[in-house]
Amino acid sequence: MKLLIAIVQNYDGNGLLTALTDQGFRATRITSIGGFLRSGNTTVLMGVDDERVGECIQIIRRVCRSRVEVRIDPESPELAEWFAAGVHEVTVGGAVLFIVPIARFERLLVPDAEG
Repeated sequence: MKLLIAIVQNYDGNGLLTALTDQGFRATRITSIGGFLRSGNTTVLMGVDDERVGECIQIIRRVCRSRVEVRIDPESPELAEWFAAGVHEVTVGGAVLFIVPIARFERLLVPDAEG
């Protein structure tokens, strides 16, 4: 069993969760912020059986593609030397993936007080 931690751009978050659950993976989404652009990220946590790790990675690769976006940065005059009027292209997307071995995984299904 492995714990997969995928940090992806918010733009890819919903598509990734849909693709994962369509293939029977369970995932938990956490909103996070970080990186060079301080933009919103989605951190997806998944407990994955060893034999399905490769399949899960392929889904992440397919859904979380990198792309180039044009960004306007009016609050960074120090960049004006390099970029006309603070407009520049930035590669975004993709994923950062951590794969961590886990010794134990439990899914607790506790019945409600009436059950």
